[in-house]
Amino acid sequence: MNCESCRNSVSAVLDGEPPEFPEAEVDAHLETCAACRAFQAEAGEMTRYLRVRLVTPTPDLTAAVLARVPRRDRVRGALRGALAVTAVIQILLALAQMLGFVGVHGHGSHSGMTAHLFNESTAWNLALGVGMLWASWRDRTAGGVLPMLSAFVAALAGFSVHDLIVGAATVERVASHALLLVGLGLLFAVHRRGGGGPAPADAGHDGGSGTTGDGSASEPAPDQSPPHLRPTAHHRAA
Repeated sequence: MNCESCRNSVSAVLDGEPPEFPEAEVDAHLETCAACRAFQAEAGEMTRYLRVRLVTPTPDLTAAVLARVPRRDRVRGALRGALAVTAVIQILLALAQMLGFVGVHGHGSHSGMTAHLFNESTAWNLALGVGMLWASWRDRTAGGVLPMLSAFVAALAGFSVHDLIVGAATVERVASHALLLVGLGLLFAVHRRGGGGPAPADAGHDGGSGTTGDGSASEPAPDQSPPHLRPTAHHRAA
């Protein structure tokens, strides 16, 4: 054994790794080589210094981080509460319309088709109120209600402008739809604050291609079983 092999073995033992040569041979060389004993002492002292050295003090950011979390939660809670109030008012208006307390003047004298359209409007108002109320409770579902309410408000705005021009509706009647516009704005804000997007995929995955961000092959998680593979072709027996 030469000095280089002895020092490699000494370093391996200090690092908790198996030595290159048996310890008996390393100890025998150390008894006859003062330079390797000095190397062992210096390496051991350096290893102890690195393992027990003082931790460099760092600024404590716990208070700053926790101070921002309640603020976001307060804003998010306020938006959800406002959306819930808007939804309840929308539901109450729909129920009042259903029970006949609110409606079109002279509705009873109109034709059956007009009555059916009135009932459809009542059902839509009730459904939109229930959808907004559900989104205020489960804010991650706001993204699903948002397209439906947006399309309804956009179509309703176009019809309202037309009805105002031709005199088929009054300004008061059109203004009653402002509640849906408020609900749409609150729903959009809740969707943005609530993180309504889908759950993020694992970092490094590329659409299930089996590679990580640096292009290397990814390994399946230990608790994840491989997917069931189906045959790509079926051969009929002769």
